[in-house]
Order: sequence, then C-alpha cells, then structure tokens
Amino acid sequence: MVGGETVEVTIDEVEAYCGKDDPASHAFRGRTDRTAPMFGQPGTIYVYRSYGIHWCVNIVAGAEGVAQAVLIRGGLVTKGLATAVARRGRSDHVADGPGKLSQALAIDGSMSGSEVGIGDISLQLHAGQPIPYVTTPRIGISKAKERPWRFLTADR
Repeated sequence: MVGGETVEVTIDEVEAYCGKDDPASHAFRGRTDRTAPMFGQPGTIYVYRSYGIHWCVNIVAGAEGVAQAVLIRGGLVTKGLATAVARRGRSDHVADGPGKLSQALAIDGSMSGSEVGIGDISLQLHAGQPIPYVTTPRIGISKAKERPWRFLTADR
C-alpha cells in the first residue's frame, strides 16, 4: 500500500542477475553505495533508475553478502486497476515492463534497501497448481544476454 492505495499484481515475468559471475549485473564490479542493497539478506529490495527515467525493482535472492537478485519485469494488475491506471496515466500496458510495473505500484528509489513484507512491498505465494513458464535469454541488456535467465508465464 502506497499513499493509502493498494495495487496488486500477479508477476508474470522476471530475470535473474548473479553478481560477480554476471557481467550484466550491477554488482559485477563489487559493492558500491548504489548496489549495497543487492548484498543484503534475501528479501531485500534493490531499486534503481533505468536510463535515468524508470524505476526498476529487484528482490535479493542470494545469501547475505552474495549479490544475486531477481528483476521483476512485468505483471498483471489483479487489484487496484484504477489506481494503477492513474499512476501510469494510461489504461494500456499498465505493468508489462519493469519501469511500467514500478510506476503502477508507486515503487521508487526511496524503497531501495527495505525488506519485502516490511513497509510498502509484500509478496504472497499462490497455492495450487504450478504455473507453466518458459525461459528465454534476457532482454534489454548488452552483456551476457544469451543466458536463459528470463522467466515468463507460458501464456504471456
């Protein structure tokens, strides 16, 4: 919940980034003030600006001190669509990209370093049948893009 408004999405696209072993990772060259959240405990939020325009949100997945994170690339709004549309200023392509998703959820740099479930960002696992997914090479990067570390729902 941000500003008294709740928006929920079902995540349907993510990409993995693996720190010092991944030249596409922001943490490839080591810890900086900017990348410090990536070295936090699992569930730490790492938010950065893409091209100086869009906020992008990652969730740390590696052990504390090991900069591994998952970029949340897209989702389907399941609650609070009117709020998400108002935040985006449009009713199409509301959360189908990392910057769009962050804007729809009102995620910004002030959230970097916070923890999932403490503050404005929470995750819930869905019980039931596994959701079919496919893997592809990562997109929107120039290094190590051939790695099949992009995961998206099969129906996307």
